[in-house]
Amino acid sequence: MGTRLLGGSMASFRTIRRLSSPIRPQLLFNGSICSICRGLATAAPAVSPTLPLAGIRVLDMTRVLAGPYCTQILGDLGADIIKIEHPTRGDDTRAWGPPYAKHIKGNKQDSPGESAYFLSVNRNKKSLGLSFASPSGVSILHNLVENCDVLVENYLPDTLQKYKMDYDTVSKLNPSLIYASITGYGQTGPYRKRAGYDVMVEAEMGLMHITGSRDGPPVKVGVAVTDLTTGLYTSNSIMAALLGRARTGKGQHIDVALSDCQVATLANIASSALISGQPDSGRWGTAHPSIVPYRGFRTADGDILLGGGNDRLFGVLCEKLGKPEWINDERFRTNGVRVKNRDILEAMIEAETKKRTTKEWLEVLDESGMPYAAVNDIQGTLSHEHVLARDMVKEVEHPTCGPMKLVNTPVKYSYSEPSIRTPPPVVGQHTDEILRDIVGMDDGAIKSLKAEGVVA
Repeated sequence: MGTRLLGGSMASFRTIRRLSSPIRPQLLFNGSICSICRGLATAAPAVSPTLPLAGIRVLDMTRVLAGPYCTQILGDLGADIIKIEHPTRGDDTRAWGPPYAKHIKGNKQDSPGESAYFLSVNRNKKSLGLSFASPSGVSILHNLVENCDVLVENYLPDTLQKYKMDYDTVSKLNPSLIYASITGYGQTGPYRKRAGYDVMVEAEMGLMHITGSRDGPPVKVGVAVTDLTTGLYTSNSIMAALLGRARTGKGQHIDVALSDCQVATLANIASSALISGQPDSGRWGTAHPSIVPYRGFRTADGDILLGGGNDRLFGVLCEKLGKPEWINDERFRTNGVRVKNRDILEAMIEAETKKRTTKEWLEVLDESGMPYAAVNDIQGTLSHEHVLARDMVKEVEHPTCGPMKLVNTPVKYSYSEPSIRTPPPVVGQHTDEILRDIVGMDDGAIKSLKAEGVVA
């Protein structure tokens, strides 16, 4: 059915001719058949072959955070990401500012610029400005589906049916397609039609109830953590589905809900409630419900986290605080009694920590063996010596904004080198390239679609 190669490894693959059939090419190596992406059968992206997802092509029909975060992870790992954006306004988050990175080149210097929000989750992608409200726009998407390995979308259930971009339709065009749907509440269940936003799901699915100070109101986490964990779950599921497809040749539909991911990441808190059958213990601020001392304490100029996770570490802390007599105090000798006398002990510790600055306490605790950390703000984090040593901040050259700093991909590999290969694109930056090289359109056809407002 497809072109086959005998023997060898991934490094020895020759270029495979493009197939007109939607059936994926089959490659035979090391004695077994592996279903490989159509991306290898067409012009492969210029990425290092050491990257795990080199040759995988992803059609990204997502906006805002959970979906773009998912596809950015795939892009960091070498996948070729084609981001579909509205031809004039682009991804919703392009307007979510300030702050904006100002345009210093090109014809957009009078616009607000590129929003920091958009820039945070859209590196290593190509932008296709496309309206699929017209048949010609849908035709382009169908062509891309036939040439992609993965499609990721985050529309409400059933929304894409009217554009013939639902899984049932496109899976007939490309049976090996991995189609991932990200929604607030999933494709099934009584809430399936509800729009799901991070903060709403944090509230409804328990996270907000356990977040905040002990006697304060419930609060949201400082970053949209439910969106981010959903993006992580989705990227992980896509990679697992690609491995499954390598064995079976079959694609599948992946249904990912923010609500499900939030319930799953309640982790030990959910397990405790299920096992005990009792209400949860509520909010604890920076403290731990069953370990004392284990929380943030005020210093002369800020805050420091101290973790006396066992009796030995509590002894280390007492010595460093200059209070060795606390070690044998009957109120504090074991963690069990420290928990009972939490308020007394924590007040005594904070009375001492307020006597010095955070920096001074960091020096006192250095190489003590006990867990401790300064409570840094974001600028402090991004200029932190360890963050910089781990190469977590990179400067890249944006096509219209010039040099800018971005947070780097976090995982280090011994062989592969995930990186920021390309900066986040401007709207429609790669429209001509994608329509010409993947869809197969000539310049005249592209020009006509631009005149009609279908692409930009």
